[in-house]
Amino acid sequence: MAAERASFETVRPISHGLEGKGGCHSTEVVVGSAAWIGRGLSCVCAQRASTNDRVSITLTPFEERRLQRLQRRIEASFDGTRPDHQEALKDLWHAAFPGRELHSLISEQWKEMGWQGRDPSTDFRGGGLISLENLLFFAKTYPKPFQRLLQKQQGDRSMWEYPFAIAGVNITFMLIQMLDLRSAKPSTIAGVVFLKMLAGDEWAFDFLYCIAFEVMDAQWLAMRASYMDFNAVLKSTRAQLEKELLIEEISRVEDLPAYGLLCQ
Repeated sequence: MAAERASFETVRPISHGLEGKGGCHSTEVVVGSAAWIGRGLSCVCAQRASTNDRVSITLTPFEERRLQRLQRRIEASFDGTRPDHQEALKDLWHAAFPGRELHSLISEQWKEMGWQGRDPSTDFRGGGLISLENLLFFAKTYPKPFQRLLQKQQGDRSMWEYPFAIAGVNITFMLIQMLDLRSAKPSTIAGVVFLKMLAGDEWAFDFLYCIAFEVMDAQWLAMRASYMDFNAVLKSTRAQLEKELLIEEISRVEDLPAYGLLCQ
């Protein structure tokens, strides 16, 4: 195991209570360099181009509005003094632990969900409000997969597991970087493909987040990872998502092979 300290960075931008699609379809998915360990699943083929290819596009007015709306969400900071932000945080607790009382917004209880300390708001400095929105969207739209990952119910788990909530914040940040969402318009093919998804569904980023969390956990299990390996797992997760976004027939989030992971 590597000796250097693992970097669970809490990355930077309300709850919508959207039930979402919540539907699933069976598919084949790949995790790792070729295939998931012991899963017998085939690899991603028939791709558009390299993930590093740069492109220049002209956005339609509608696409531009959708992108700008998402960018405003990304730039929004979590403000622990705002009642609506406080309510969103409470909603996340109740979605994660139904029937359990939250004694205070600043409580040792939050550590059970994988926050670094007693006050989750300090962990949103890197991911912003959207990282809370993403977690809450996942919990409300796909409650069973959310609980499965939160409780680490599947697979041969490590003695030193990744902290669920902090992993979620890092996934939000990873997707923002991967899709080049802070730019005026995407400059990579993966970003352009996602923009088309966003034009078709304004919640595309939130659905992609749910898929990314599933892919990350599957990579974690396939790599037999432990706490110190999280950065490598996240890098592998990003590579897998980029590959799937480059498949020729992909035009909606539901078309991604990894979307089927939400059915497990």
